[in-house]
Amino acid sequence: MAEFVHITTARVARRVEHSGIAARSRGPAAGRGVYCMPVLSSFTLTYQWVRELRRWHPGVLVAVHLRLPDDEPVTVGRYGTPPRAVTAAQAVAAVRELDDPRGYEVFVPRAVTAAEVRRIRDVPQGVGWRYLPAAHGRRPCPCPACLTRGAFKVAALRRRFPYDNPPRPKSELMTELRVSTTADEIIDVLCGLGRGRRGGAEELAYLADHPDPDVRDTLASVLRAYRGREARRLRERLQISDSSSSDSDAN
Repeated sequence: MAEFVHITTARVARRVEHSGIAARSRGPAAGRGVYCMPVLSSFTLTYQWVRELRRWHPGVLVAVHLRLPDDEPVTVGRYGTPPRAVTAAQAVAAVRELDDPRGYEVFVPRAVTAAEVRRIRDVPQGVGWRYLPAAHGRRPCPCPACLTRGAFKVAALRRRFPYDNPPRPKSELMTELRVSTTADEIIDVLCGLGRGRRGGAEELAYLADHPDPDVRDTLASVLRAYRGREARRLRERLQISDSSSSDSDAN
């Protein structure tokens, strides 16, 4: 029998004991099943997924030990790469032979029965890796997909490693806008102005009559970041202008 570990939340532990593990996870071939990890000689590697899974599953996580027949069909591979179809015994052997098994996972394409669950144990909530198996010591990716809002120390990481360059001051952008001549130059400056909440929309009023429709469209979008009555008036003016242009084109 091949022994594996499945990480789940503590609140479903009692249900797992009586009913097994439901096949809720989506596998590599779009089928449903259960992800798990072979039991290895290293405690840290066996429960390596705990810290990463805590990013997506609030609450305390526990480890469900299960045993599967040696000839049980499963897939094995490093996450993000195409897995190999093997038996449960072959999956255990393949992972144990690796120099660095971090990031590897085994997928069982079915539910796990209660009879196959051997025990449920508590595990340290900080064991394993987070973000990437070799993320420690590397600059974190600050994009919204990697640093989700509300996660642990995300605000501090975003301040330390900003995703975008800091916004340019409005005075600098307005100076550049005054000397911009082509539509592309004007649009680039307008996009910079739209990165923050601003006032003084009257400074952009002269662009409402610009002959290039792309400039007017960009201006309408940028004005959403502006406060005040003048910004609302300019948006209404642009809407009326666009409607008139559409009617003229139709005729």
